[in-house]
Amino acid sequence: MLKIRLQRHGRKKYPFYHIVAADSRAPRDGKFIELLGRYNPNTNPATIELNVDKTVDWMQKGAQPTDTTRAILSYKGAMMKLHLLKGVNKGALTLEQAEEKYAAWLQEKENKVNSKRDSLASAGKDKAKSAMEAETKVKEAREKALAAKRNAAMAADAAEAAADAPAETVAEAPATETASEEVVAEAPAEVAAEPVAETPAETVAEAPAEVAAEPVAETPAETATEAPAADATDEAPADSEKTE
Repeated sequence: MLKIRLQRHGRKKYPFYHIVAADSRAPRDGKFIELLGRYNPNTNPATIELNVDKTVDWMQKGAQPTDTTRAILSYKGAMMKLHLLKGVNKGALTLEQAEEKYAAWLQEKENKVNSKRDSLASAGKDKAKSAMEAETKVKEAREKALAAKRNAAMAADAAEAAADAPAETVAEAPATETASEEVVAEAPAEVAAEPVAETPAETVAEAPAEVAAEPVAETPAETATEAPAADATDEAPADSEKTE
């Protein structure tokens, strides 16, 4: 008895299958008569390659598909084509009508598969977007936590520095202020003492004394004593003339 069944291939936990026509007495993965297609369930939707005409021909010869293989054949339209050909053989349909119905069924099936593929793609994009947003939120939360931890550490360091520093800075700061006050207090005294005590006093006291002593003491005295002497000599002849 002939069977249309799956023959397992692939590695562990990642199988794919060949669709074969084989003797039912042969081992599952053993000898087969003809390779009809391939089935890979690891993709979404599943990848199916099937030679529909050969499969229908084997079923017309009496080959019976297994339950899993029947679902695959129905999905690809082999069972639909077999049904239409039976109608043609009975005279219910012409071959042209059967071909038209089969083409319409294939188009509808392809549209469904494409819509499913598009919906899966959009769902995958939405899932990736949501995963990215969630990852971004987690990253932002982690950065905020690190920033808060860093700020707390900086605040603690600043508090420790403030606790240690004021005792020294407060003790040193007034000393510098008093030193500056001493400098300010000393500098004006020296500056005020030098010009007032030395330069103005000497110049004022000495210069007028010299100037006043020279012209007043010498010149007027000499002129005063010499001038009357000349007058006396001038008067002396007058007396002698009178005596004569």
